Amino acid sequence: MDVVASAARFGDKILSFLAIILMVVMLSFGGYSLWDTYVTMSGAFLKDDLLKYKPSLDNPEEARLSLQELMAINPDTRAWITLDGTHIDYPMVQGRDDMEYVNKDVMCEFSLSGSIFLSVENKADFSDPYMLTYGHHMDNGGMYGDVMEFIEKDYFDKHLTGHLFLPDGKARKLEVFAVIECDAYDRMIYDVEEKKGHVMELVEYLKNHATNFRDIGMKESDQIMALSTCVSVETNGRAVVMVRVNP
Repeated sequence: MDVVASAARFGDKILSFLAIILMVVMLSFGGYSLWDTYVTMSGAFLKDDLLKYKPSLDNPEEARLSLQELMAINPDTRAWITLDGTHIDYPMVQGRDDMEYVNKDVMCEFSLSGSIFLSVENKADFSDPYMLTYGHHMDNGGMYGDVMEFIEKDYFDKHLTGHLFLPDGKARKLEVFAVIECDAYDRMIYDVEEKKGHVMELVEYLKNHATNFRDIGMKESDQIMALSTCVSVETNGRAVVMVRVNP
């Protein structure tokens, strides 16, 4: 009887010990998950060491020097994009392919939030009639997370302008005119080459398929930039804001 009781007590101790280990593991995993989420989300916004390179709209020469400095750190830097009143306010890079900056920041360090980048199919000087850019959809609005907000008509109507700052100091005004929900295989959106000489064909497509659209008097000679991000609830789902890039 004493042997059975001793065995039972020993078994209880083993179970208690295993329960403690399980709790420690679960707490550690939970803590790591929270830390990892915090790092990912906070990394999606500009840090102080990058903010100092943000171009100024009031001083073209200062804007030129700021981007030149950033280009000296990373020659892949192409511009700085800002949409007024949103979290979209970042340097834009262009990699050797469209995967290079998916998990790499503008300082060339690993980052789950990646970078805002121009498609490799586009010219680096932003001279194409249609320019395709990508950014992660961060739930806190970082990177291109705010692209999803444009699906709401009220938000769309209140956020219609922005700027594309170039390394020569020029600030090209951006005009939001559409947002479309599509999939990653929509050739009208994701085939850059097809858009050469067919800008108005794209405008007509957007007029018929966009979630929100406004007529700003687009012409065949105008340039369009697409800001594309993933829709988290759908594997191949995409949301894309379309802007006119003024001279």
